[in-house]
Amino acid sequence: MSEAAEGIKDVRIDPTALVHPTAALDSGVHVGPYSVIGEGVRLGKNTKIHSHVVVDKWTTIGAECEIFQFSSIGAAPQDLAYKGEKTELIIGDRNVIREFVTVHRATTKQEGRTVIGNDNLLMNYVHVAHDCFVGDHVIMANAATLAGHVDIDDHAIVGGLVAIHQYVRIGAHCIIGGASAVSKDVPPYVMAVGNRAKLYRLNSVGLKRSGFSKEDMIEIKAAYKILFLSALTLRDAVARLKVELPGSLHAKRFIEFLEGSKRGVIRVKTRRRGDSHEED
Repeated sequence: MSEAAEGIKDVRIDPTALVHPTAALDSGVHVGPYSVIGEGVRLGKNTKIHSHVVVDKWTTIGAECEIFQFSSIGAAPQDLAYKGEKTELIIGDRNVIREFVTVHRATTKQEGRTVIGNDNLLMNYVHVAHDCFVGDHVIMANAATLAGHVDIDDHAIVGGLVAIHQYVRIGAHCIIGGASAVSKDVPPYVMAVGNRAKLYRLNSVGLKRSGFSKEDMIEIKAAYKILFLSALTLRDAVARLKVELPGSLHAKRFIEFLEGSKRGVIRVKTRRRGDSHEED
């Protein structure tokens, strides 16, 4: 047992587990059989580490997380320029990380931190590479893969077997269909699919399930039509959106995302006759 864990109520460490003396375990932490907790690791209150998990050095995990067997959390980044510098992985509260997930700590190229927020679900075989930022309430399905420096905003859903290119940004409340390859930014509120991924339509069903009101949906649909279904260039469409929906928070979210894009934004998928960009 680590020095930091001694005397803390209800910490349970299986006799076969290895916990570094500098690790800090809060009350209610459970470390399962054959798991390894590395140097400087911090585990928050009531977090459960199942068997055969490795939590590598300089990793912080918040409260009430659950990490399933055979996951590797906080290993060194897969970057040839990394020379062992002290960088971090920071994971928030109430995250569920399923079997065989790999999450790497950062390089020194940005802020020195890979960050995962709160209330996320990472399913089997998900990979989160160095310097990524994952927000809150994100779902990544089986074998979804993030290259380095990817940002995912809150409430996004990334389908199974999706591969996302480095430096891509995924907008809030969007959904990416399974087996897609994403090489450009995906705006908020939309559905994307394909190799390479194209904008398919609004994520109308997902937005309604998330509690967006009728008024919200009217604003989002109006902004979407101006930006992606008009004949305007994206720059001109943004300018028009600023004039036509100046007080809309949803239009503002679209505008800030598009103006902040560095890799470019996915555009509308070519459609067959009878297809619709929207759902009723």
